[in-house]
Amino acid sequence: MKLRDAKVLARCDEGGRLVDEGGRVEIRYKPRDGRAYRAGARNLAPIAGAAVLPDDHCGPAEAAAPKGASATKGSKKSAKKSSKSSKAAAAPPRHEEGAVIVYADGACSGNPGPAGLGVVVLDGDARAVLSEYLGHGTNNVAELTAILRAATRLRGTDKPVRIYTDSKYSIGVLTQGWKAKKNPELVRDTKAALAALDDVALYYVPGHAGVELNEVADQLARRAVDERASDGWLG
Repeated sequence: MKLRDAKVLARCDEGGRLVDEGGRVEIRYKPRDGRAYRAGARNLAPIAGAAVLPDDHCGPAEAAAPKGASATKGSKKSAKKSSKSSKAAAAPPRHEEGAVIVYADGACSGNPGPAGLGVVVLDGDARAVLSEYLGHGTNNVAELTAILRAATRLRGTDKPVRIYTDSKYSIGVLTQGWKAKKNPELVRDTKAALAALDDVALYYVPGHAGVELNEVADQLARRAVDERASDGWLG
């Protein structure tokens, strides 16, 4: 099946009909990854000519944690404390010990259309997630607002904050001097929220590439759109 721009494996019956459980369908991004996610049935589109594969094509399923997962192991404290910054990088570095890790994502059905956002925040052993419906909007608005929500929640922290997004647009208008022809007030407010943090960096992460917490943030955003509802911060 096709989910946005990604090809995924979706659970179906022998006739190729999706196994829909409450509007959600089990999907895999890679057959041997083992992590099973759930996507809205109406967001899945068939791929012409795709075969119905046997269950053993995929490894044993392990449900992806709905509230994220632990931070990457092996992080080491950097030799020098980062100065106040907001920058983008192609690949995540080893983070300083004690850094707050954030994954922020937006979703939109129709673009413009019903829009929502999802955020995962890892602060040591504490974890918080946000699924918020924004009403009618664009994908860019949802992506920027997700970053804004994360930065606003973390205002006042003295820890390094490392924010991941799969939105090159957000990185461009927030850190690379791209001119914001649309959404200038939202861009301004998001920049101000980032500037209020003592030590913040913004990183690009590829979407739908099996990056676990980015997939969780995407699920939270899509759930908000599918259900037209907001959970508020949990955790």
